[in-house]
Amino acid sequence: MALDIVIMAAGKGTRMKSSLPKVLHRLAGRPLLAHVLTTTARLGEHHCWVITGHGAEAVESAIAGTGALAVRQIPQLGTGHAIAQVAPKLAENGTTLILNGDVPLIEAGTAQALAEACGGQHLALLTIKLDDATGYGRILRSGDADGGRVLGIVEHKDATAAQREITEVYTGMMAAPTALLKRWVAALNNQNAQGEYYLTDIVAMAVADGVPVVATHAHDDTEVLGVNSPLQLADLERRLQRRQAEALMEAGVRLADPARFDLRGTLATGRDVEIDISCVFEGAVTLGDEVRIGAHCVIRDAVIATGAVIYPFSHIEGAQVGAGALVGPFARLRPGAELGQDVHIGNFVEVKNSTLAKGAKANHLAYLGDATVGERVNFGAGSITANYDGANKHRTVIGDDVHIGSNCVLIAPLNIGDGGTVGGGSTVSKNTAPGELTVARGKQVSITGWKRPVKAAKTAKG
Repeated sequence: MALDIVIMAAGKGTRMKSSLPKVLHRLAGRPLLAHVLTTTARLGEHHCWVITGHGAEAVESAIAGTGALAVRQIPQLGTGHAIAQVAPKLAENGTTLILNGDVPLIEAGTAQALAEACGGQHLALLTIKLDDATGYGRILRSGDADGGRVLGIVEHKDATAAQREITEVYTGMMAAPTALLKRWVAALNNQNAQGEYYLTDIVAMAVADGVPVVATHAHDDTEVLGVNSPLQLADLERRLQRRQAEALMEAGVRLADPARFDLRGTLATGRDVEIDISCVFEGAVTLGDEVRIGAHCVIRDAVIATGAVIYPFSHIEGAQVGAGALVGPFARLRPGAELGQDVHIGNFVEVKNSTLAKGAKANHLAYLGDATVGERVNFGAGSITANYDGANKHRTVIGDDVHIGSNCVLIAPLNIGDGGTVGGGSTVSKNTAPGELTVARGKQVSITGWKRPVKAAKTAKG
């Protein structure tokens, strides 16, 4: 049986007070809509349709390459009107599953159960009980028991005071036999407080047609919460981060405080990993066994090998850190940085597009850009590789066992031979042979009897 998935993503999101379409606001580093599309990708073979409207161009650009197809709803005249725009494209003999682009944490198992509850014969609604049901459509049943037949849904704005006391609510997600859905949607009218075409009105139509209306229940409110304001987005962010933190701790990761942890991508971890407070992980990050991450670090698209220690306030992006390496505090590894085993990168050291071999050290206030650094090199405080001539980048090659003194400038392209030493304060622009001492600095001059100038005395104004 064919499965069509329709994701509602046309809303403006007025309460977000933003020019960005609501479904493109980010949760855990990804647009809300991207989370829903990730879920639908796990539902087997299907066709996916995204209803766009406000900010349609931006939303359609965001789904390019996902396999989902966009259908525009202009103007936006309600949820029923939205489905009417896509209805001609839906397979006649099948099931249509309707999800919301601003409800990002719906679980694949819940969505699958909803589609199966429909089975091409029933109208299936996803419901949940909420202590505060403000803003949600209420489920109307026959009798008072939870098992009573579903008779309809009343929108919050149209509900009576008694109906607003109902705690079972419609989450905005349903599954329906496609042929019946098309007929019901075509019969909708906008005779309601909002003057809109409500998709929820098809419940009463199903009841009138003798089509069974069934309800499946979400596991918890987190997976059905929508985002309509920055406050709701922040609440959902913390819920998701807590969920991710708990999963990591169940896998053995020691988090100093799960309430102060942010994962905005994927994090693969080995055994005995420790992560201190307020760390942010973005993109794809891998932490090997016994890795320790200090407080307030930001790590993106990086691989950190066994036993490495990242000290507080370090930023790492697009880098590889070798086993037993020490990084930070206040260090920055930029894309292309590759640290070998037991490398030390200290405070206020920046490394970009450079490799440092086993045992190399740059412990203080240094810059290594476009450099190849050999084993056991000591790169002194205040020293830099001058890799940019104003038009092109050039490479510096430093051999094994080289000692670079403090406050040196190595002007690329340059090759410092194995075992060489560059005296502190030197500016080096020519290759050096292995084992040589290179000193390139102005001659020191001391002038005997020199006196520092003094300010002239101020004259009194008369």
